[in-house]
Amino acid sequence: MVKETKFLRKQADKAERAAAQALDPERSAGLRAMAVAYRTQADVLKRSRQKNKAGERSGDDAER
Repeated sequence: MVKETKFLRKQADKAERAAAQALDPERSAGLRAMAVAYRTQADVLKRSRQKNKAGERSGDDAER
């Protein structure tokens, strides 16, 4: 199974490539904004998972 963060970053790359090829400036800007949104979503998801892992580890220590 592909990680969600990896999927989101691939989608961002695709949106950027499409933006570079788009002839319409509005469409290009929209695709670039979409790429930023995908990357932001991936970053938030990654931080959330890291925070959860850190919380689980500190919780394990508290039980000992």
